[in-house]
Amino acid sequence: MRNFLVVIFVIFFISCGKKVDLLVHNAKIYTSNETFDKATSLVVDNGVFIDVGGGELKEKYSPRSVVDARGLTIIPGLIDSHCHFLTYGIESQYINLRGTKSYDEILDLLKKFGYKNKPKVIRGRGWDQNDWQNKEFPSKNELDILFPDVPVILERIDGHAMLVNQKALDISGINAETYVDGGSIIKKDGVLTGLLIDSPMRMVVNSLPAISTEEKIKALKIAENESFKYGLTTIDDAGLSKENILLIDSLQKAGYLDIRIYAMISNDRDDVDYFINNGFIKTNKLNVRSVKIYADGALGSRGAALKKPYNDDLFNSGKFITSVDSINSLAIKLAQANFQMNTHAIGDSANVAVLSAYNKVLKDKVDPRWRIEHSQIISLEDFKMFNSKIIPSVQPTHATSDMYWAEDRVGYQRIKGGYAFKTLLDWSGIIVLGTDFPVEQINPFHTFYAAVARKDLKGFPDNGFQKNNALSRYEALMGMTAWGAYANFEEKEKGSIEIGKMADFVILDRDIMKINEDDIVNTKVVATILGGNIVYSNRF
Repeated sequence: MRNFLVVIFVIFFISCGKKVDLLVHNAKIYTSNETFDKATSLVVDNGVFIDVGGGELKEKYSPRSVVDARGLTIIPGLIDSHCHFLTYGIESQYINLRGTKSYDEILDLLKKFGYKNKPKVIRGRGWDQNDWQNKEFPSKNELDILFPDVPVILERIDGHAMLVNQKALDISGINAETYVDGGSIIKKDGVLTGLLIDSPMRMVVNSLPAISTEEKIKALKIAENESFKYGLTTIDDAGLSKENILLIDSLQKAGYLDIRIYAMISNDRDDVDYFINNGFIKTNKLNVRSVKIYADGALGSRGAALKKPYNDDLFNSGKFITSVDSINSLAIKLAQANFQMNTHAIGDSANVAVLSAYNKVLKDKVDPRWRIEHSQIISLEDFKMFNSKIIPSVQPTHATSDMYWAEDRVGYQRIKGGYAFKTLLDWSGIIVLGTDFPVEQINPFHTFYAAVARKDLKGFPDNGFQKNNALSRYEALMGMTAWGAYANFEEKEKGSIEIGKMADFVILDRDIMKINEDDIVNTKVVATILGGNIVYSNRF
């Protein structure tokens, strides 16, 4: 009789456990909380974590859905702290020039595309002359012969240079006398080569038919699906117009777009003033409280602003896209409005200008969390200008993509302050990681691998590129989860698997914190869960 009552009591206790939406158990969970606790079970209800612990949770709750993770690894939903989400979706429909080994290969791709599609405009993205045997910039001569009546626009992989044909130049109104501040129109012997660097590129883009709302919506869904496939639940889009931000907001509210977006406002005066006057936007899916500024261009196209000329171009020190005076004025304006300032700075001259502006206006600010996007080449004496108010936002795969030629650009001494993630972390206290997709591939596990191994996908170099600036696996994961949330002022709602936070998490096919370093790049996402709902799975 006594044993019978015990059985009845156990059944009653289980059946009366609190009803919840989801229980996941038998997992290896890295919570990314303050003490980096590990767990084996988690419970979700109404889109948030309500409990995290061990096997005891199975007895405590009555879940509508149960997932036995069978020992798989779970991490918080990943945050890409610097990417171009909408651009990725749009450019995924362009001709992919990534990995081409010569200009002739590009011309062959264009001929095949043009013959098959008969387009009104030909657009491609992803070429990098550093990957070619002839590393000189190409010219438009061949494009003019092949496509005399169709505009051709080919963006370099970094998005800071563009090769166009004469038709595109004519439509945009660019000629040999055109001058645009903040960039270069490259000529040879006084004749246009078709190569545009930074600011003049806008003249070409603005001369083309505008992308329709329907095309943007399609692009956003393409980007969302790919992001979920790789475990990204929050992305920081580094530069969106007011029009595109409001479109995203409307799509999210209508339930058509689910991914969480931290949207940086592009540095257009009317757009910035609109948000300053109307205030932040903050929902569970969208956060708008920051402005993206370009201080300079990119190293690969020699548009990054350096203190002294390039080692491989002795008459060129790069250029500021936004003048130093304008950077200082914007810093004052945004500090007064309590908006976050996130500035693209690649060269040592750009970085020190931004650091100086930040430190000047943030002196009396308690918790500004202003960011320097890329923080790429920094003079050794300038690292001390970083502090807890200034967050470096870096893209580790830039280091492993650029390492083949970066020293040629800046020389042996300056490269010591290049891609210095560990040094930046030591000075600022946190560091946040992103991919910069579509400049680099969208896969965040490439980011994680590049951060800790400092190698490219082929495992080169054996000992890692400037390995002294590698991050630990703990630091890399925090930079892609909890610290990413902090940099977005969202640390109380996401970034770790903790009670009360949004139930965004990822199930992986291997333990990235323990496996052999070179196996990290093979990591696959088993499932991505957003707010307790599976948004991607190849197994469940």
